[in-house]
Amino acid sequence: MADDIDMLLFTVDPDFVRRAVLAGITGFIVDWESNGKSVRQEGRDTEINNDTEEDAAMLAGISGAWVVCRINRFGDWTRREVDTAIATGATHLLLPLVETVREVEQFLQCAGDRAKAGILVETVAACRCARELAKLPLDLVYVGLNDLAISRGSLNIFEPFLDGTADGLRDCFRSVPFGIAGLTVVDRGYPVPCILLMKELARLDADFVFLRRSFKRDIPGRDMNHEVRLMRTTWRGLRARDSQTALKDHELFAGSVRSMEGSPALNPSVVKQRYTR
Repeated sequence: MADDIDMLLFTVDPDFVRRAVLAGITGFIVDWESNGKSVRQEGRDTEINNDTEEDAAMLAGISGAWVVCRINRFGDWTRREVDTAIATGATHLLLPLVETVREVEQFLQCAGDRAKAGILVETVAACRCARELAKLPLDLVYVGLNDLAISRGSLNIFEPFLDGTADGLRDCFRSVPFGIAGLTVVDRGYPVPCILLMKELARLDADFVFLRRSFKRDIPGRDMNHEVRLMRTTWRGLRARDSQTALKDHELFAGSVRSMEGSPALNPSVVKQRYTR
C-alpha cells in the first residue's frame, strides 16, 4: 500500500525545476520520444516534446531528484539512446509503445544494472501480453492513456478505468511500482476533476503519477510548496478510505466519465481549443 505517491514532472525549464525540487517533486522527465509521434497523435490534445541530451545533463545536476528519460519506441536506435541517456545522467529509463516481450527483454539487456528501467503499457498488444511482461525484472510500469486510446480506436481516454483494463493491469504488475494517468492541483482538472481521478488512482494503489501540461498550466500564481503538500495530504487521506467508500468513489468517477460520453468534453479538438484560445 502506497502511503505516499511519487510525482514525476514533465519539464526541462531550469527555474521551474528548481522550484519543483524545493516543493518535493520526486523527479523530472526528459522526453526524447518523437519518432512518428506527431503523425500518430495528429488531431489529439497530446504533448510532444523535443528535449535534448543537454536537458538530461541539466536535470542530472539536481541533487536528490530522479532523472527519467523516455526514449523512443524499440528499434535499431534503442541501444544508442539507452547508452546516451545513461551517459548524460539518467537514473531511470522508460520504453514507450511496448508491443512484445522480446523487445522489452532486449531493452532491459541494453540497460543492464546501469539505470532503473521501465515500460509504458499503451498498446493493445502490450495489454494482451501483460502477464508475460510482468515476469520480467522491470523497475516501473506506467499505463499511457492517450496512446492506449489511439491503439484501441477510442476517443475516451478514461475507458480503461471503466472496463476493467486498469484493474487488470494493476493486478498483473502488483509487484512493480505502477503509475497511470496524470494529476494537477487538487481543485482543478478537466474534463474529469482532479480529486475524482486521485480517488481512482488511490483505489488502484498507484505508486507514481505524471504531472504534465495541466499541472504546469494550473500552478502559475500559486504556491507550489503548498499545492504539492496538499496533493500529498489528500492522497494519504484517500489511501485511508475503507473499501466500501473507495467503491462508492469509483462509481462517482465512472458516472462523471459516462456523463461526458458523446459530449464535446471528450472531443480532442474541443479540449485543445479550451486550452489554446
